[in-house]
Amino acid sequence: MTKEVLISIRGLQIGEEAENEEEFEQIETICQGEYYYRNGSHYVIYEELMEGFEEPCRNMLKFHDKEFSQTRKGPVNVQMMFEEGKKTMTSYVTPFGNIMMSMDTDAIELEESENLIKVHISYVLEANYQFVANCNIYVEIKAKES
Repeated sequence: MTKEVLISIRGLQIGEEAENEEEFEQIETICQGEYYYRNGSHYVIYEELMEGFEEPCRNMLKFHDKEFSQTRKGPVNVQMMFEEGKKTMTSYVTPFGNIMMSMDTDAIELEESENLIKVHISYVLEANYQFVANCNIYVEIKAKES
């Protein structure tokens, strides 16, 4: 994998009341970033502009085997940890207040090839101890020149 990469992060939330696929909430972000592999872990660093904010949010993804984390710094601050078969908690710090979040991770699937890495995370999201949605995150990291 090259240092310069394109990152696609697609999230899908399935709320309790969703009856069909059209009612699912899907969000996709595509950014340029940098990729590193050190000490058995993959790292991806990128910046993203968030709607309503002038300052970019700096993001770092770190993952290996059945663990994945995303750290965000800027208008919002959070470190979300996903570990297969575990429930983790974090404080999501926003300009509008803090939200206590938990992620109960069902599965983390990782596919690697020379110029492409795919990660799929399936988890249950809670905010302030209340069920929000069953969620899926799909991450694709591609060598920029491919």
